[in-house]
Amino acid sequence: MDFKLNSEQHEFVHVVRKACQKEFAPRAVGYLNGAWPAENIQRLAELGVLGIAVPAEYGGAGLGVLDTVLVLEEISKVCYVTAMAVLGEVGVQCQIISTYAPESIKRRILPRVAAGQAILAICMTEPNAGTDVPNFTTNAAVTGNRVILNGRKTLISRADLAEMLVVFTRVNGVPGAAGIGCVLVPGGIKGLIAEAKYHTMGGEYLSEVQFNDVELPLENLLIRENGLKQLMNAFNIQRCLNPAICLGLAEGALEASLQYLRDRSAFGHPIGDFQGLRWKAADMYIQIEAARGLLYRAAVSGGQFPDPTLAAIAKIYCNEMCIRVTSEAIQIHGGYGYTDEYAVSRLFRGARYGSLGGGTSETLRNLIGKKLVEDMDLATGMLGTGLF
Repeated sequence: MDFKLNSEQHEFVHVVRKACQKEFAPRAVGYLNGAWPAENIQRLAELGVLGIAVPAEYGGAGLGVLDTVLVLEEISKVCYVTAMAVLGEVGVQCQIISTYAPESIKRRILPRVAAGQAILAICMTEPNAGTDVPNFTTNAAVTGNRVILNGRKTLISRADLAEMLVVFTRVNGVPGAAGIGCVLVPGGIKGLIAEAKYHTMGGEYLSEVQFNDVELPLENLLIRENGLKQLMNAFNIQRCLNPAICLGLAEGALEASLQYLRDRSAFGHPIGDFQGLRWKAADMYIQIEAARGLLYRAAVSGGQFPDPTLAAIAKIYCNEMCIRVTSEAIQIHGGYGYTDEYAVSRLFRGARYGSLGGGTSETLRNLIGKKLVEDMDLATGMLGTGLF
């Protein structure tokens, strides 16, 4: 498999990298207090990044998952908070709207997303159910041509700022997985309360969200009963974009470490002359390249939505690799690495989110193990092409 970039991808990545390194990096420390990276978001809209996943007919570029991975990778090298903000515009919520929403809603919201004028949020986790989606209690009751939404969500990114919230919900009280669907909720609508309550170690705020008899038109009910499979298929995009952020964080940590190895001296030599530290850099790079191969392969699999097993494998490895690599970067920097003034400290904080959001490592290991035990044909075994 050849993941060599074409000329358009190569140029786009370099344009984004230039903006990130020259404009975003100096501002990154200022977002540790939870400030919204408005300047960065507007610049990325100008560069066409926010429309990367929006179909061309709605003002975007309509590019694939790999292109989105490449962009998030570059942004994450310098600013985790900005990368997470962009994830909200190019991730699963955008794909759900562009795939399942009626034309009137697509034409109303997607051009604004591409232009950086509308913030999206996805509401999944509940106070008593995160990974356990079939036991969500938030409920959308259909009455005639209206939908009445009640329930609570928690640990939601951007909910207090969003123009549109994509909400995973039960429909008409149908129990279990069969009852899960999806509704669109406009920000500021009567009965919606979104409070930025939890400040994370990565810098962003997460919100507590309440839906108190929120009344919506029927067209806002995108998916009704038996929608869990459709929603989770779309969510496999998130399981490639989350690890893209982790890959970028690790690459940023390695780049910062290499600069420090060249600039810092001890015992009369640049510390990069010492074999022990060179080995650390080598091991960091090996892990990054292994992660890149897994992630890029997952990103180009499965057509519109990546293969679930490959996405799960890539996510687990990238999440856990990122923690190891950013931790080693702090060790290379010594005491300076523990301070906010050095980028590696911020990169390490961001790394810890990866294995918590978008499906925990434990849940995804269950998914992979289930496929191995139940689906592998032992007569043919594991072929060199992978996935049995």
